[in-house]
Amino acid sequence: MKKDTQAAIAGGFIARKRRQNAGSRSSTEKGYLMRAIFGIFPLLVVPVALYNLLAVMAGGPATTTNELGQIVASDMAPLQAVLNETFFTLPMISGVRWVLTQGDAILLLSIVFLFLEILKSTSTGTSTIINHAISMMLFILCLIEFLLAPNFATSTFFILMSMTLLDVLAGVVVTIVSARRDFGVDHG
Repeated sequence: MKKDTQAAIAGGFIARKRRQNAGSRSSTEKGYLMRAIFGIFPLLVVPVALYNLLAVMAGGPATTTNELGQIVASDMAPLQAVLNETFFTLPMISGVRWVLTQGDAILLLSIVFLFLEILKSTSTGTSTIINHAISMMLFILCLIEFLLAPNFATSTFFILMSMTLLDVLAGVVVTIVSARRDFGVDHG
């Protein structure tokens, strides 16, 4: 009877450990999946999507009518007024107020994401290569929007588009340099 009790306790302990290990494996697999998605997903998609959302929701038409009812084309992007709106103000010690516009806030967010993208590009895995390919497609999409859509012909979007290009170029260069270091390629 004593041996049966010990065997049952040991069996229960082993079954509990197996369940715990299975649970930790699934959480590890979930963590690996999230890291893979994070590695593939270019972070600059977030500010580009935010700008696109602003352009669709807040941007007006590129043409207006004057007092005579004639259609007049605007020489400025319809979204420019929204980008120039105040996002945040802070009184400074000098007595003036520092104003951060909505366009500036998008660019600030983009700079943070560009920094994180450059940090991500130091790995040499398959997900990094896919990330560079998606980043290139993002740059091409931004270039097409900049050239063809009136709401995207702003300095804010031009700088954002330039950041996507820098993401592609810096990512490829950093990945090549990292790969050379990892594989021990030497010219001398």
